[in-house]
Amino acid sequence: MTIDPPVAADGAAAVTFASLGLSSELVRAAEKLGWLVPSPIQARAIPALLSGSDVVGQSQTGSGKTAAFCMPAIERVDPTSKKTQVLILVPTRELATQVAAEAEKLSSFKKGVRTVTVYGGASYERQFADLGRGAQIVVGTPGRLVDLLGRGSLDLSAIKVLVLDEADRMLDMGFSEDLEKLLAAASPERQTVFFSATFPPAIRGLVEHHARSPREIRVDRARDAGPPAVDQVFHEVRHHAKSAALGRLIDFHDPRSGLVFCNTQRMVDELADWLLDRGCAAERLHGGMAQPQRTRVMEGFKRGAFRWLVATDVAARGIDVQDLALVVNYDLPIDAEDYLHRIGRTGRAGRNGMAVTLVSGGAGFRLGQIERALGLRIRREPVPSVRDVAAKRTAGVIDRVREALSVAGGPASSPVVEQLVKEGHAPEAIAAALVVCYAPVPPLNDHEESLDAPSHRSPPGRPFGNGPGGNGPAGKRPYAKRPYGQKPGPGGPYPPRGGDGPPAGGYAGGDDGPRPPGKPVRKFGPVAGGGDGPPRAPWGKKPFPKKKTWKKKKPGPG
Repeated sequence: MTIDPPVAADGAAAVTFASLGLSSELVRAAEKLGWLVPSPIQARAIPALLSGSDVVGQSQTGSGKTAAFCMPAIERVDPTSKKTQVLILVPTRELATQVAAEAEKLSSFKKGVRTVTVYGGASYERQFADLGRGAQIVVGTPGRLVDLLGRGSLDLSAIKVLVLDEADRMLDMGFSEDLEKLLAAASPERQTVFFSATFPPAIRGLVEHHARSPREIRVDRARDAGPPAVDQVFHEVRHHAKSAALGRLIDFHDPRSGLVFCNTQRMVDELADWLLDRGCAAERLHGGMAQPQRTRVMEGFKRGAFRWLVATDVAARGIDVQDLALVVNYDLPIDAEDYLHRIGRTGRAGRNGMAVTLVSGGAGFRLGQIERALGLRIRREPVPSVRDVAAKRTAGVIDRVREALSVAGGPASSPVVEQLVKEGHAPEAIAAALVVCYAPVPPLNDHEESLDAPSHRSPPGRPFGNGPGGNGPAGKRPYAKRPYGQKPGPGGPYPPRGGDGPPAGGYAGGDDGPRPPGKPVRKFGPVAGGGDGPPRAPWGKKPFPKKKTWKKKKPGPG
């Protein structure tokens, strides 16, 4: 394998698509899409693919790798032949639709090139008809492609280019055997291309068996720290306050569109219903929905029919929405790769974006694992308060009013304002009423409950426990000692008792106060009225059942 030295994501030379050796048709297509300069992965992968070499490309999501393999593949297509010449394998239906749409745009000036998508959940009859009419480029998921291959509807004998996009995800989803079947059925003279964000050992095995002296192209991005235009923040919140924290984030950031990720289909449904009840225009997307419904939801989100999409990781690879401003990890993903693909939905193609992660309970430990795997430190911030939301909304209203007043000649007169002035209302009162009606600010609450949880993260450079610079004694996590007999919280867990009973602080180990010398330790807490009553059941347990006594019946007469 030939390994090209990795370069940073911002280290691309000042090249153009025309200088890469592409035809005029593809250069015109790139200009139509507004692409003036190729991205780093495109600048390095396109010449290698045009030379006919097998390529192993590693670059993060949103870096333009789809065009990096689509453009050279389209160059090799013969429009006069109706046989399948390019096969692109992807893990999900959404990604198949996205890749096919980009291939169609790039081939728009090359007449006679036809692209077909093939995936599970769609009609067999339509896919039979599409393949029967002839398609030079086929984009699909491995399961359905193997099915069509077995039925004789898909012919791979004339394949010139075979691309595995998101190969790591396909292996994670259990497509290993299907990939082997498709690679074995394709023409041995093909060009094999692997593109992925990560390359675990299983993919290395595929490359060794099915690629011929491939060139490895890597574009490092600050040790895979994520898209550089994405501001990454996390909020440590109490578990019961996660939905309230999400609502506060929506009010504070007020983005044009946002994507919320959950780990389960049930959580997606519950959170989407909660957003709808809150008055947000939201939809859901997960693997339990029928394919036509998933397609309808994706199309609606792309055209702006609703602002919020709640989804599982099925949407983490395959969503390409223009100007997606905010991504929220409502549930923390399982591994670092899923985290990268989630936040990669925003900040695409050089745009700015923001990724917010809500952490509660033991998820803080998993967040630390993700940080170590990616070599980054995600910034912790408190959840915006109601006062923060009000201040930001007020500033926004003032900016919009200033912009309207700065127009040459001032704003045009309003019949509404003129009528209200005639009725005797002061202009200041009219302006205040208009702001209340059309730019309301949430009321302030002096007794607002904090949504933040105590931080379990050590300061930078001060790890927990052992060794120099740690926060606790050597080999142990830091902890706070309490005096003997003291329980957490004011007054202990039990309310004050009446009578001459023990103090409310409670005995150490569950008794009712400082234990006198020689007094045996009772297992459970006090009883009402104090004193040494019978033991009671622990908190959250059912009371002890009464002991049944059996009386021996006296024999009756006779």
